[in-house]
Amino acid sequence: MNPQDKIYVAGHRGMVGSAIVRRLQGAGYTNLVLPSRAELDLCNQAAVAAFFRDERPEYVFLAAAKVGGIVANSTQPGQFIYENLMIQNNIVHGSWNTGVKRLLFLGSTCIYPKLAPQPLKEEYLLTGPLEPTNDAYAVAKIAGITMCRSFNRQYGTRYLAAMPTNLYGINDNFDLVSSHVLPAMIRKFHEAKERGDATVTIWGSGTPLREFLHVDDLADGCLHLINLPEAEYGRLLDDPAAPALINIGSGEELTIRELALVVKKVVGFAGDLAFDPGKPDGTPRKLCDVSRLHALGWRHHIGLEDGLAATYRWYREMVGREA
Repeated sequence: MNPQDKIYVAGHRGMVGSAIVRRLQGAGYTNLVLPSRAELDLCNQAAVAAFFRDERPEYVFLAAAKVGGIVANSTQPGQFIYENLMIQNNIVHGSWNTGVKRLLFLGSTCIYPKLAPQPLKEEYLLTGPLEPTNDAYAVAKIAGITMCRSFNRQYGTRYLAAMPTNLYGINDNFDLVSSHVLPAMIRKFHEAKERGDATVTIWGSGTPLREFLHVDDLADGCLHLINLPEAEYGRLLDDPAAPALINIGSGEELTIRELALVVKKVVGFAGDLAFDPGKPDGTPRKLCDVSRLHALGWRHHIGLEDGLAATYRWYREMVGREA
């Protein structure tokens, strides 16, 4: 991409989209198209088609999605599959109609089978049953990957699907019902500290293994991918084992118990931990194989404790503004 190229970031007010915007602006890209949700309903096919006809972006980052943690995914599966299918169908089709040069579609590593071998390689897609607590979201994202592949094959488009691991950082969702595990922990520990509680209870057994990536690292990885030289980019799109699909992660994992201890330290909570094994654990392990991304010259650089400390500072600032 050139600094003057017109770039559309779908979902620019979310955690991922806002990080991509910050990274683009920091790198000198100024011709960004950023309509608000009030200005453009991404589930409205006619509105999205008109937007692409009028604006004609050259590059697209598709970071818009309905997202949530285990509770939201379990209780709102209809909303998750409908909204995500509509958003990605409209944007990918609009991109093709108006000749977008490259599109980066953001998904999640929950697309892989629940009991897939670890670490998760891109070619493991569709080799086994999904985790049932988030299968509606995963199926929508798998459809998006297949759509990118299908458009590439039939129309010669240059669309790439990138699957991030568990993310955290600025602009995360800290709602205890709809958030993911890490921001929920930050809020739980913070509020327990403020109240002077003796114990914080964590859902599940504490034994599942998880990998985390700071959202600013993800944004940096996205810019690296969309700016790959054509030969490398083309090899990704045409890879026989997993065409147009690449993982983005740290390649490092820890248990939920270990994560809780890191959050406890960062927040400064002095009490004890308790685990509720009656609540679901979700997938037992979910570690990305990031060897393909490493071979392209990119690695994460924000350590978990440093990233958590920065996220907690931001969270406290938000809580202070709302007080």
